[in-house]
Amino acid sequence: MKNKQYWLGLALMGWASHAFAQTEDDALRYSRLQFGGTARTQAIGGSSVAVGADLGSLITNPAGLGLYQKSEISFSPGYSITSSSSTGTGSTTDASRNNLHVASFGVAFTNRKPDNDDSNWRSGTFAVGINRVNNFNTTFRYAGSIEDQRSIFQRFREQRVDSTQIYREDDNQSYETLDGLAYGALLTNIDPKTGRAYTPTLLQRAGAINQSEIVTTKGAQTQYDFGYGANYRDKLYLGIGLGIVSTRYEETRNYQESDNDVSNYFGSLALVDQYKTRGTGFNLRIGAIYRVADMVRIGASVQTPTFMRLTDDYGTTLTSNFSPAAPLGGGQTTTGSTVSTEPSSYTYQLTTPFRASGGVAVTIGKYGFLSGDVEYLNYNQARFNADDNDVTSTSATYTYDAENDAIKSLYHSTVNVRVGGEARLDIFRVRLGYARYGDPYQSSDFDRTQNYITGGVGLRQNNFFLDLTGVYNTNDRFYSPYTLSSGAQPVIAVNTNRFTTTATVGFTF
Repeated sequence: MKNKQYWLGLALMGWASHAFAQTEDDALRYSRLQFGGTARTQAIGGSSVAVGADLGSLITNPAGLGLYQKSEISFSPGYSITSSSSTGTGSTTDASRNNLHVASFGVAFTNRKPDNDDSNWRSGTFAVGINRVNNFNTTFRYAGSIEDQRSIFQRFREQRVDSTQIYREDDNQSYETLDGLAYGALLTNIDPKTGRAYTPTLLQRAGAINQSEIVTTKGAQTQYDFGYGANYRDKLYLGIGLGIVSTRYEETRNYQESDNDVSNYFGSLALVDQYKTRGTGFNLRIGAIYRVADMVRIGASVQTPTFMRLTDDYGTTLTSNFSPAAPLGGGQTTTGSTVSTEPSSYTYQLTTPFRASGGVAVTIGKYGFLSGDVEYLNYNQARFNADDNDVTSTSATYTYDAENDAIKSLYHSTVNVRVGGEARLDIFRVRLGYARYGDPYQSSDFDRTQNYITGGVGLRQNNFFLDLTGVYNTNDRFYSPYTLSSGAQPVIAVNTNRFTTTATVGFTF
């Protein structure tokens, strides 16, 4: 039986590219936020920079808190249905994932002075809230048949181990590379003279290979907000806010290949990669709203970068099955093997780009309003840094030069556009909105713009209000489970759409 192998200091290259060091994909994931807040804010496409008097102002423009006339408390549960359709291996495969969550919860305490008070500062509002700003709950899967030369076996055959990283044999069954796992699962061998991984004759494959994978992600970014807005002569509104961001992301990839040719000893393999990120961060924002005329308000806000400290935990398991039982020499046989990497943890820092927003709101008497926002951010300003507090880990000395250079070369600035409106029909409200979030890539084979279509209804009577909204958005991308030197690896087109409904129940006091 093959001796066990310990691989030193290498990532799961070509499979879990983020297992040892972070990538530009991670920076984009935590920088490209979604608009959130109450059902009312979502129903108008998130275009609330100049609207105000809503707890959604905590995450758009804290100056909007200055427009409150009364104190308010509200709770907004949400439910999302995410569907995907994947093509690229000769067939189309659908998948879906549902999620129940809290979209927003908060309270605003308003202190408004009497109308006969001579003070220029008419009122002030302090608010605290919880808002979901990113939703990671998705799943997609694909299945089909590909040529052996495009399979993950071809990825194993291509591997060449650097002479300074030749494995040492050890009784402790621990592996730190994808190719180490393949060796331990008896799928490949290593030529000690060349360092090249190769497939023994008894495991050679030919012809079509069945390939499938399920990729599931879950988690969210939730922001805990504290904000204050002041009202100067019912003309100028100023605000400041602090956001504490909690990040939770989990990804599981279950990849399988199988061979229907009974004359081959190889039967199947299953490669399961699990990756978790936890962390916190903070940002600050300031804003202003100015009433140009009774009907027109303009607003602007700036948010600092979010300074985050994140920890990744990851591990990978590879299982092989042979049919029939394969002789390994000396009369030994096996039905396969299961090997795993040791659980690993890695702590680092991430700084996301700053954001600048501007907006206008036009009130149409007692009949409602129209609003529009633009938001600027430059995704290539995101930066990874070593964690200064993790002095005992290799993460404390890692420079992240390659990752940061990739961020600068791949991404660019974008302008996000949001428009919406509300119609008032006695105690009822009808709302519509649209948002377009620009493609963050400098160049790409397809447009990664995200589009949101929103709508909702509401009821406001005395000190009670109830709002219901729906948000539909699309997100398309390409995915490859591994890379080959020939560039012939499978490329999966993943088309994702999500419908989120949110209800807000609130009271004024």
